[in-house]
Amino acid sequence: MAQRFRARRGTPQDSTEKSDEPGAARLRVVDMDTYPDWEAIYRDNVDRVYRLMYTKVGNRPDAEDLTTEVFVSALKPLRASATVGEVRAYLLATARTVLATYWRRTLGREITTLDEERDAALLADDDPSGPQAVNQVEAILAELSDRHRRVLQLRFLEGCSIKEAAVELGVTVSNAKVLQHRALRQATAVAERMRT
Repeated sequence: MAQRFRARRGTPQDSTEKSDEPGAARLRVVDMDTYPDWEAIYRDNVDRVYRLMYTKVGNRPDAEDLTTEVFVSALKPLRASATVGEVRAYLLATARTVLATYWRRTLGREITTLDEERDAALLADDDPSGPQAVNQVEAILAELSDRHRRVLQLRFLEGCSIKEAAVELGVTVSNAKVLQHRALRQATAVAERMRT
C-alpha cells in the first residue's frame, strides 16, 4: 500500500533522499490543506500524538498503546476529506478522551488536562523535586503496604519497565500490573486523605 501511495503521489521511496543541498531532507507537502488518504493522516500525526501521550503518561509502552487507541478510535468517525486543522483538532479531542479513560482506569479518577501552558504553570508553582514534594512522597509511600510501596518505587522512582519490576518482585507481568494499579489507587486515596 505504501508503495502504491508513493507511486501515485510521485514521492521517493526514501523520504530522507538528499535534495540539491547537502544534508537536506525532502518534505512531504499536503495539497490544499487536506490529506490524500488515511495513511497520510497517520504518518503526519503519529509522532505528534505519541509525544503528547508520552509527556502525559511518562512511559513508552503505555504511550504507544494510547497512541494506537487514539487512531483506532478516530478511524471510523473522522472523514479523510477533512482539512489538516480539522483532523488535528479531532485527534487532540480523541487523545483527551483516551487519556481520560486511561487515568480513570489507572488512578480511579478522571484527569483530562492537555493544556501545556497550564501544565507548565503547575510545574512552576509546585517544584516536584523540592523538599516539600519529597516529604509528601515519602509520607504517602510510608502508608502503603510493602509490596505496593516497592512496585511504585521500581516503576516511578527507579524507572523500571513493568517487566523489570515483575522480575524484581518475583511475580508475573500481569500480577505486577495488578499490583501497580492497586498501589496507585491506594496512594491516591492516601494523598487525598492528606489534603483534607
